[in-house]
Amino acid sequence: MALKQILTEPNKILREKSLKVNQVDEDLQKLMDDMLETMYAAPGIGLAAIQVGVPKRVIVLDIGWRDKSERTNDEKQVA
Repeated sequence: MALKQILTEPNKILREKSLKVNQVDEDLQKLMDDMLETMYAAPGIGLAAIQVGVPKRVIVLDIGWRDKSERTNDEKQVA
């Protein structure tokens, strides 16, 4: 896996229309793995492919906790 550079405004690439993805192949899986590594290193909870200069409709997200001990006292679990 490899860390990617995260693009920020005013980079014009961020305004490009991303292309639809019809199938997840080996190259796309590698991109998503690289995006996850980049997102965690940032640190962040989500990253779009366009933010790493790839105009494809792909996002990676982490909306959960790795374990319950990471929750803060202010966070409440919704059932």
